[in-house]
Amino acid sequence: MKRILMLTTGGTIASEAGEDGLVPKTTGQQMLEIIPELADLCEIDCTDLINLDSTNIQPEEWAIMARAAFEGMQKYDGIVITHGTDTMAYSAAALATMLTNPTVPVVLTGSVFPIGAEKTDAKKNIYDAFLTAMHIPAGIYLVFDGRVIDGLYASKVRSAGLDAFVSVNRPYAGKIEDGKLVLRDAEPQAAQGEAALDERFDPKVLLFKLIPGFDPELLRMAATLGYRGVILESFGPGGLTYYRRNLIPAVEELISAGIVVAVTTQCLYDGCDMNTYEVGVKALKAGVIPTGDLTTEALVVRMMTALGRWQDQEKIAAFVQGERGYIDRETPLT
Repeated sequence: MKRILMLTTGGTIASEAGEDGLVPKTTGQQMLEIIPELADLCEIDCTDLINLDSTNIQPEEWAIMARAAFEGMQKYDGIVITHGTDTMAYSAAALATMLTNPTVPVVLTGSVFPIGAEKTDAKKNIYDAFLTAMHIPAGIYLVFDGRVIDGLYASKVRSAGLDAFVSVNRPYAGKIEDGKLVLRDAEPQAAQGEAALDERFDPKVLLFKLIPGFDPELLRMAATLGYRGVILESFGPGGLTYYRRNLIPAVEELISAGIVVAVTTQCLYDGCDMNTYEVGVKALKAGVIPTGDLTTEALVVRMMTALGRWQDQEKIAAFVQGERGYIDRETPLT
């Protein structure tokens, strides 16, 4: 029988009523007792790692989770991490970035309703996460509402719906159907190289969502506040305003000051392609980094990680660039 390590971090899934609203209180062992059928699946050890609403989870907690998962790989066949939904996509991307060539599956899950609620989705999501951790190839995944998502391409798109997460610009890795894991790829590629952990990060990254009328002086503030990286969520396939409120000079000033500037899109699907329109080409000539198919969550994580690892601008740019051409509009599993 396989051995699975369960790491808990708080979140709605572990929440109970408190003085000011729901607050994480339920332990991992208590959750396991609510789902006795897990005992028929595998042997489980549980560690209550963190106990926070995921709104309070920050890069320091990503490092704690990554370290615990890396250590768990030495002893277990898989790892399940319970997590609040609000920042779970960030944490999934962080684990996918900090852990290189994982030797076992690391599966994050959470719920819209606490595990003690009458109509909770927690029990099913946890069961599905354990099922996934037992049978999917090594890697980082997010499991929610029967969907298995590559950890680097998960995004939360609903604040209250049970189908809160989607896979962005990547096919779903699998699904849970009739109590069984169905994989999209019959023969997934094995990881290349040895497993490694790199916890370094620099949180001095600023994210701007551009709007019509955006003031370029806001960009210049990044340098005075000591930020090392700036991400611009632009319109459509990616571009910067240069008419009336011209953003290009401010961007050039930031880059000249050694600040990394990356551009992504506000659109959820299809990624960033800045070579088609003048507004994109001018931005590229100014020195911004295009970010391909990465989600904003993954881009934030990769920018923080790159700045924590390197000073060299070329290495940082190469690390934060996503791919183009692997666009998938929620293609159903066959």
